Amino acid sequence: MATFDSTVEREIVNEPDWIQWARALQAISQKGLHFAEDQYDKDRYQQIAKIAAEILAHHTNLSEKKILELNATEFGYATPKVDVRGVVFKDAKILLVREIADHGRWTLPGG
Repeated sequence: MATFDSTVEREIVNEPDWIQWARALQAISQKGLHFAEDQYDKDRYQQIAKIAAEILAHHTNLSEKKILELNATEFGYATPKVDVRGVVFKDAKILLVREIADHGRWTLPGG
């Protein structure tokens, strides 16, 4: 997950601070769990993940358990996820591709 370090960037995105705090805690937890060798450190990073999930659950309709499950699908060193899409027009047609990983839905080409 990407985290923003400055107030200016948060204002541009226009997200509440609590979302940024929860994302930052989740990223710290994810990185820590990736590099931790000691069980005590792993326990602490899992506690940080739980705090992030509690923050998100408090402000959304998702359960803490569901958030932890979703976060568990992200592993390794936390990095920003970048996706670029392009649009191609030819005459009155538009190029679309079928995303197999997204249940076969149609989208603009990219990756």
